[in-house]
Amino acid sequence: MSRIGKLPIDIPKNVLLDVKTNAAACVVHVKGPKGELSQEILSVVAVKVEESKAIVERRGDDKFSRSAHGLTRTLIANMVEGVTNGFRKSLEIQGVGYRAAKAGVNLSVSLGYSHPVLFEAPAGISFTVEGQTKIHIEGIDKQRVGQTAAEIRDLRPPEPYKGKGIRYQGEVVRKKLGKAGKATKK
Repeated sequence: MSRIGKLPIDIPKNVLLDVKTNAAACVVHVKGPKGELSQEILSVVAVKVEESKAIVERRGDDKFSRSAHGLTRTLIANMVEGVTNGFRKSLEIQGVGYRAAKAGVNLSVSLGYSHPVLFEAPAGISFTVEGQTKIHIEGIDKQRVGQTAAEIRDLRPPEPYKGKGIRYQGEVVRKKLGKAGKATKK
C-alpha cells in the first residue's frame, strides 16, 4: 500500500470537491475561495468523497497502479491547498545593476543584457516585487507557479564564479575558484 496514497485528504468547509466520471475519463474539480482547478486523473485509481475527506483508491495492484496511487493523491491535495491558501515561490537577484520591476501585470528585469527583459505573466499567476531584488510568484496551481519560477530563473541562472544571476530564495550556489585561486607548484 502506498504510504502517501492511503492518507485521506481533508477538505475544508469552504472548498467543494467534485468527481465527474464518464466513459472517456475521470475529472476532479475543486472550487474554493481563491479560484477553481480541474485535473483529469488516470483510470487505474478511483476518488471517493466521504463527508469532509477524499480518499484515493487504486483498482489494481500492478506497478503502474501503485505509482499512480500516490501521484493522484498528491495532485488532489495540492489542488485543495491551492484554492484554499495558494502557493508562492520567491526569487532573489544578485549582481551589480541587476534589478526587477513590475510593468503592469508583467515583470521587467534588467540582467546585464543590452535591453530589459519583459516576462509576461501566465494566466493565474501574479508577481510582486520587493525592493528591486526580490520577486514573488503567486498562484493557485503549484505546477504553474513552479514552472514560472524556473523560467524566470533561466533568464540568467547564477554563475559559479561570482554568483551573479537569479536564484531561488535560500538557494546556495557553490562558487568555483578562478584562475588566480589555483595552487602553484614550487
